[in-house]
Amino acid sequence: MIDFQNASYLKLKPVDPQDGYKKVAPLLIDGENIFAALKSVRDMVIFTDKRIIAVNVQGMLGSKVDYTSLPYSKVQAFSVETAGTFDLDCELELWFSSLGKVKFEIKGNFDIRTLSKLIGNYIL
Repeated sequence: MIDFQNASYLKLKPVDPQDGYKKVAPLLIDGENIFAALKSVRDMVIFTDKRIIAVNVQGMLGSKVDYTSLPYSKVQAFSVETAGTFDLDCELELWFSSLGKVKFEIKGNFDIRTLSKLIGNYIL
């Protein structure tokens, strides 16, 4: 479960959405499509057309995995920050009703504006 007191996923890097599909395929509902996948060392965040799925690998061997589903219908507000000349990371912050804020810091070449538009389409 995401700790909403310290809900920050830092230094995520974009990966092929197919890698995300392998992690969450049994959880997807009929017709649900993945449009972005981000990965840290062991954890992953999957953006679908219905929700965000946070994959938290636990334990020394990584055999225990926590899946947290965050539906777009619970997002009250969101903010994006694009990468700059010297700060190459972009950020996405989402405020969920009754839960709090989740922050994603994404490194590398990632089109945060397109992700923002897709999220906007699902919550507005």
